[in-house]
Amino acid sequence: MIDIDAAFAPAAAAVAGGLVPGATLGMVTAGGERAVRLAGHAAVVPAPDMLTADHWFDLASLTKVIATTPMILALAGQGRIDLDRPLTDAIPDLRQYDVAGAVERTLTFRACLAHATPLPAVEPIYTHGDDPARLRAFVLQREWRLGPAVYSDINFILLGIAIERLTGAPLSAWPLGEGLGYGPPPGAPAVATEYCPWRGRILKGEVHDENAAALGGEAGHAGLFGTIAGVLDFARGLLDGSGASPAILAAIRERANGNRTCGWDAAHSGWPGGDACSVDTIGHTGFTGTGLWVDFGRGVAWALLTNRVHPTRHGGAAASIFALRPATGDAVAASIRRAGSAP
Repeated sequence: MIDIDAAFAPAAAAVAGGLVPGATLGMVTAGGERAVRLAGHAAVVPAPDMLTADHWFDLASLTKVIATTPMILALAGQGRIDLDRPLTDAIPDLRQYDVAGAVERTLTFRACLAHATPLPAVEPIYTHGDDPARLRAFVLQREWRLGPAVYSDINFILLGIAIERLTGAPLSAWPLGEGLGYGPPPGAPAVATEYCPWRGRILKGEVHDENAAALGGEAGHAGLFGTIAGVLDFARGLLDGSGASPAILAAIRERANGNRTCGWDAAHSGWPGGDACSVDTIGHTGFTGTGLWVDFGRGVAWALLTNRVHPTRHGGAAASIFALRPATGDAVAASIRRAGSAP
């Protein structure tokens, strides 16, 4: 049984205290029980807009786990790629002018999924132009600054390009569940994110991530939008196995690089999912203020969707998400115990 009110208490307090404009918390069990609570605004400037369950959130880096990771793992399951082979199997022109053999040409699909590469965390790709095809060529031919393995958007930008090459279609052609897509449907309500100095406006219904925007709005690292129902449907498909093959479930649950699995973070002390979840929990966050966690041990998943960067990422309020996420995870675990589920 879900005690959504107790689980939502930290987020409700954050909204009431002005730390985030709006927040939606959804919980779902493997058996299909679900509950949603929300509070606050989808936008406060230029005009107030009350948050509803129908609003579409910019999911930011949840794109990596809801879209890109399942796509890559599905292609592997079809035998079209080998996760332990280099990306050049799908992108033969990667660093094609480096006849000595660039490090990038040895990157494997699995290493990119698990952020086990020497590629940088992020680069302002959008400052090099706004033609999506030319920027993809730039990404493939650039000599990246290499260093120790870190969480890297570049890994997933490359994976997105690999998917496009393998399928011959944009990422948006891949079937996603209802309530998920690269941009809200026309006329659908959308949650506002940040005032973007580059674009000169408050972003609402268009991707917040500058690199994803310059790449055409669809990229392997960002660009996905979703409603709370769409995110919960995806999560339940992982919990009950209806939305992923056994091979995909094994890949996203098995640690491949420290506390990382293929695409996801695995539960560890001090992580954003809180310390009260089971050890068999995976999760991921998004820069705009989103997050999804799936606790296979307890058979429950929860999504916390906020617009913490609205109207700006700068300032103390936007940073409150780093305390709100684990507080919510711990509240979810406590609410399940109170409701009588497995400890």
